[in-house]
Amino acid sequence: MLTKFLYKQIDNTSLVVFRVFFGLLIGLEGFGAILTGWVKRTFIQPDFTFPFIGFEGVLSPMHKILKQPLLDFHVFGLNMADYSAGFYFYFAIMGICGFMVMLGYKYRWSMGVFTVLWTCVYLMQKTSYNNHYYLLILLCVFMWIVPAHRYFSLDVKRNPTLKKISMPNWCLWIFILQLFIVYTYASVAKMYPDWLSGEVAKNLMSSKQTLPIVGSFLQQNWVHYVLTYVGIGFDLLVIPLLLWKRTRVFIFFCSVVFHLFNSFVLHIGIFPYMSLALCVFFFEPETVRNIFLKKKEVYKGNEVIVSSYKNIVIPIFALYFISQILLPLRHWTFQDNVLSTEEGHRLSWRMMLRSKTGYLQLKVVDKESGVVTYVNPATYTSPKQATRIAVKPDMLWQFVQFLKKKYAEEGKEVEIYAIGRMRVNNHPYQQLFDPKVDLAAEEWSHFSHHTWLLPFKSKYDKNPE
Repeated sequence: MLTKFLYKQIDNTSLVVFRVFFGLLIGLEGFGAILTGWVKRTFIQPDFTFPFIGFEGVLSPMHKILKQPLLDFHVFGLNMADYSAGFYFYFAIMGICGFMVMLGYKYRWSMGVFTVLWTCVYLMQKTSYNNHYYLLILLCVFMWIVPAHRYFSLDVKRNPTLKKISMPNWCLWIFILQLFIVYTYASVAKMYPDWLSGEVAKNLMSSKQTLPIVGSFLQQNWVHYVLTYVGIGFDLLVIPLLLWKRTRVFIFFCSVVFHLFNSFVLHIGIFPYMSLALCVFFFEPETVRNIFLKKKEVYKGNEVIVSSYKNIVIPIFALYFISQILLPLRHWTFQDNVLSTEEGHRLSWRMMLRSKTGYLQLKVVDKESGVVTYVNPATYTSPKQATRIAVKPDMLWQFVQFLKKKYAEEGKEVEIYAIGRMRVNNHPYQQLFDPKVDLAAEEWSHFSHHTWLLPFKSKYDKNPE
């Protein structure tokens, strides 16, 4: 029964249309990162980028190589070395690959290259971490394996034998299941006191006062409550309502308003438009065809073409979706509150749930002489990185290891202590890092709680002290 469901042939119009939108958006992402200055701010200006722990051996050297100037000459008084670092070529290649995906040219290669390059971008830096970047990796892998180039593509024009108007049913449902997981966890994660009180929405909108036309409007309390509960309701219901034919058109137009609002107010790049493009998987093939590909024949057969790899493919997909269900729950296996410790936060669809601020300095003690030096992380990092170090334990630990190594190069063995406070939403400022623990001597663990993280004191506790 499962095999028949997964390998039943269905019309491939939605996948073909999504490929065009997807390629356009990731192409714009590659070139847009250059033109908006994101590449320069994130990868070129900082000395190091805080890669995911465990990947430093490959990604840190890669970062150093890519940020080196490739040309060195002057035009109109401008030093062209500032504009020709390897990272620009890196992102330009991604942009080109994106447009090749859109056109369906050398599809497997262009999609594969973009997937690998974007995954490295994601793993190479955490300063601008966003769950949407992780989602893009998953979508890229999906698009890499599905036959999205079998119609309306340059590959088909070059090799007509590739042309098909159908695809296996699983090519549709992997996208739907992934979106259901993402939206459902995003909704459930919002069901906690700070969000339900409207506090998080208020904090988010407080930085939008200068927006034209709507800036002052967004500061009203009733707006914060609307955003709070619309956010929960939309995330929880959007996929079921898109699947139900009677509510499909209504919720699609709600999605347009919701995602365009996010794009205008929150400035989260291509992802509102990616979310809208994914809606094509929920509409009938005839509807999608009549709007986008009027000359395409609609597949009306009911063949079941079972892949020779089904004994491998089905278990792989089963394990994948089980992991997608379990990963967002792993923060419950860690001690204390994920809002504070960040343990189990990433890869869990906990989107825009809190704001964190803090201040920090590091006390460096020379073991031999006993001389104490105080270090401000901003001395070595960008301002944005320094703010992250003050509130994110893994980035602090990485920076401490950097300092430890730096002093070791000077022949000094040191102890390093973190002194500072941080604040989650409107909770009281409090210590997150135990100031009595030498962080230079601590090991990092991906799977267990770090005892140098102090318990979170919530304002809702009867006895917060």
